[in-house]
Amino acid sequence: MGALDHLSDMFDCSSGKHKEHKKRKQLQTVEIKVKIDCEGCERKVRRSVEGMKGVSSVSIEPKQHKLTVIGYVEPKKVLSRVAHRTGKKVELWPYVPYDVVAHPYAPDVYDKKAPSGYVRYDQDPSMNRLARASSLEVRYTTAFSDENTGACAIM
Repeated sequence: MGALDHLSDMFDCSSGKHKEHKKRKQLQTVEIKVKIDCEGCERKVRRSVEGMKGVSSVSIEPKQHKLTVIGYVEPKKVLSRVAHRTGKKVELWPYVPYDVVAHPYAPDVYDKKAPSGYVRYDQDPSMNRLARASSLEVRYTTAFSDENTGACAIM
């Protein structure tokens, strides 16, 4: 094989001999729930993720026990790094604003530990108790609704 054949193989886009290019990671916002008690804990959590490759910014809300990482990172890697470096129990942010959920006050959904204005939202559909609000609950919650003025004769 000559030098010209070698060069033509290197610049030939149609052959499958070349290494596949790595897929570029997307810019993501990863929200994590981690227990933060004091300024020392906050510093420890911040330092655990600041040195990661691809991290653009790190913000911490200690009162909500929330860590937000923005960058070209994978959520699982961020979780494992924070857990390993700090020794704390971590999980992806399990709460959503209550106005996003169809039935935020359905039984077994309200979480007393949730920050104000948030309800727990399980990503697993088999564990999702929000979708199982009974028709009786729906009737009671919509009976005194401002949108449904004809539902209650007392009003």
